[in-house]
Amino acid sequence: MTRNPGGYFLSKNVKARKKVLVIEDDKVIRRLLFSCLKKRGFRVIIAKDGRKGLKKVRETVPDLVILDLMLPKLPGEEVCREIRRDQNNVPIIMLTGKDKDVDRIIGRVIGANSYMNKPFDLPKLMEEIDRLIRGQ
Repeated sequence: MTRNPGGYFLSKNVKARKKVLVIEDDKVIRRLLFSCLKKRGFRVIIAKDGRKGLKKVRETVPDLVILDLMLPKLPGEEVCREIRRDQNNVPIIMLTGKDKDVDRIIGRVIGANSYMNKPFDLPKLMEEIDRLIRGQ
């Protein structure tokens, strides 16, 4: 086990070139996640809308998906449902501004492994990514 600059423990072989797909329409959040994940050794794939995100899931078969719910072209809920139909074992973290209990319940029902609200705590998000990647 090694401790990376962010302080998170991950074995080198767990992180080695794992693919994380970020489906997010907010440019600032995309850049932040890309930078943080890249620094931690992940291969990061980006999609700016739901349709492109779903296409990239099917093309790249990521090890984990970080998914916004409020996306252009195809809502995150529908993207999540389609991922579950195609790639049932891919962990999904919903990262969204929708913060009502009903949104959390819907997220779980349609297949999210984790649900985090924006603004989010970056260290907690990285811990959740670690937990879900190790769970595979």
